[in-house]
Amino acid sequence: MKAATPIGIVVCIVGILAGASVEGTPLGGLLNIPAVLIIFGGIAGVSIATNGMELMKLMPTLYKKAMTPEFPDVPAIVRQLVSYAEKARKEGLLALEPEIAAVEDPFTKKGLQLVVDGTDPELVREILDVEIESMEARHRAAQKLFKDAGGYAPTIGVLGTVMGLLHVMQLLQTPELLGPAIAGAFMATLYGVGSANVIFLPTAGRLAVLTQAEVLARTMVIEGILAIQAGENPRVVQERLLGFMAPAEREAAQGGGGPNLRAVPDPGEAQAA
Repeated sequence: MKAATPIGIVVCIVGILAGASVEGTPLGGLLNIPAVLIIFGGIAGVSIATNGMELMKLMPTLYKKAMTPEFPDVPAIVRQLVSYAEKARKEGLLALEPEIAAVEDPFTKKGLQLVVDGTDPELVREILDVEIESMEARHRAAQKLFKDAGGYAPTIGVLGTVMGLLHVMQLLQTPELLGPAIAGAFMATLYGVGSANVIFLPTAGRLAVLTQAEVLARTMVIEGILAIQAGENPRVVQERLLGFMAPAEREAAQGGGGPNLRAVPDPGEAQAA
């Protein structure tokens, strides 16, 4: 499910708030402006200090990718590669050259172009493997941004709570103010632990899942392109590619036709640019 991340986060927040309400906690009292400033200002600062301003600017884009992900259409990729294998088997590799211009995915286009140009198979694999490694490095940097935020948030929350308790100590002569002041002090820890485990770390995990899906799809493309270059039977090419898929997905990949391969958004692409 594409919307699994926002749905999961909303379910988590609703569950926490509902539990607090049942327990008798006034929900309006959960808003504490000083704690918000300490936690999210502190997280923003340490994230910039750790990862740099350029990556920090990508955070809204990365959130969007995590909340509305676009996974590779693996069955369509299989069908398209099998159709290329059939054409190459009948008419030769050079017959694929007119097809290249219609391929939207730059990774697949590069692989097909290398094959049509007569590049050695080992060199084709090496060039495309470097592309995958580079993509993974960009993705890891994007994931690290959220992992770092999730790691710092609880500690900054404790820092905020300590600052709040220092204020509490100044109110010992006014017992009627101690309760609200102590509650406000612990709001920083609540925000820190909550934001880490409900927002930052789940987002990092979702980006990691997207990376795994993209790596799998690109690895499959490499195997398909090299099988086409080797002149393998289209049926063999199909069976080779189906091995990358879960049994439940294989029926969709065995249909005829299929759309052109499309590019899948790269969470680290804007950084590389």
